[in-house]
Amino acid sequence: MAWTREQMAARAAKELRDGFYVNLGIGIPTLVANFIPKGMRVQLQSENGMLGMGPFPFEGEEDPDLINAGKQTITELPTTSYFSSADSFGMIRGGHIDLSILGAMQVAANGDLANWMIPGKMVKGMGGAMDLVAGVKKVVVVMEHVAKAKDGTEEPKLLSACSLPLTGAGVVDLVITDLGVFAIDKKGTGGMTLIELADGVTEDEIKAKTEAPFKVALGQAPRSSAA
Repeated sequence: MAWTREQMAARAAKELRDGFYVNLGIGIPTLVANFIPKGMRVQLQSENGMLGMGPFPFEGEEDPDLINAGKQTITELPTTSYFSSADSFGMIRGGHIDLSILGAMQVAANGDLANWMIPGKMVKGMGGAMDLVAGVKKVVVVMEHVAKAKDGTEEPKLLSACSLPLTGAGVVDLVITDLGVFAIDKKGTGGMTLIELADGVTEDEIKAKTEAPFKVALGQAPRSSAA
């Protein structure tokens, strides 16, 4: 067993705090908007110039003029404000966003992040990811634990070192996958630590699908995954 996309988003929502300004990346991170605890005041910010986003609209209630940075239709709140993209990036680069929740292709044990391109494939550009990981106070990554090829083979996405072009070096604080949760000591020498298992998942399964070295601290003192 493993967490679904919705369960991963719900786990990421536990990192929210009252009063936070938060930026959500495309993919699974956008689902976090649907799991903000009742009574918690969180302002969602988008690179295209919107502060204060509500949950996704119900079918038939979409407004094509209300979109997030991933061009998904969203809802507004009574507190929503609008501004230019330049002002939006000024907020990000100025360190005014408390938390960013992003997707990823690869994450390294030291917190390196690769989430914007695969060499040889056409891409539109990095978007706001480079600014987000450099200017935001905390970065949480939500992604599948392994990449699945067309032939059914699986490749680890938690690595000793990223093989894809980096979005940022030493920027990730927490990784949530469908198998578990890892904390990263990006500023020290602690490396990556497994702190939580998804329902029905074992440590052995995670070890088999993780190339990066990691410690284990599931309610106890950390121990090495190589033990």
